[in-house]
Amino acid sequence: MNQAQVIGLITGLLFGFLLQKGRVLRFEKQIGALRLKDMTILKFMLSAILVGMVGIYLLNDLGIITLSHKPMNLGAVLIGGVLFALGWSVAGYCPGTSVGAVGEGRWHAVFAIAGMLLGASVYAQLYPFFDSTVLAWKDFGPIGLPETLGVSHWVVIPIFWAGVLGLFAFFEKKGL
Repeated sequence: MNQAQVIGLITGLLFGFLLQKGRVLRFEKQIGALRLKDMTILKFMLSAILVGMVGIYLLNDLGIITLSHKPMNLGAVLIGGVLFALGWSVAGYCPGTSVGAVGEGRWHAVFAIAGMLLGASVYAQLYPFFDSTVLAWKDFGPIGLPETLGVSHWVVIPIFWAGVLGLFAFFEKKGL
């Protein structure tokens, strides 16, 4: 194993541990999120995004990493989002939580993982078709919110933080 693989393994195990401790691997939390009655998963993921966005942009600004945005392709986002939502609603798990659930001994989540692998295989086989159809709909290129607004990411980050913290306060007030 090289250093990158060891770091990946450690961060993956840490993320799985945090998923388990945050109780987002629980099927009832997944269903609660889908029914908009339990915002535990949304709060967990938004917390990760808040911390991650500061860390990633700080590392980028210090020259330690280089950001490489994927192109924002309208067809891929729309179709991929629908497929993700359908898979999550049918299986009751998203990709990360399905792997974590198997780690907890919830073997039924193996079917969700098998479905994701099958879907990825079908996509790979049909990629030439998708490349000339869905992926050709509209490609906005590698954009991000700061680039779209024409402002520094250090302007967007505090505004995003304020919005998310306000959303958290709303969730707590409503008991979500």
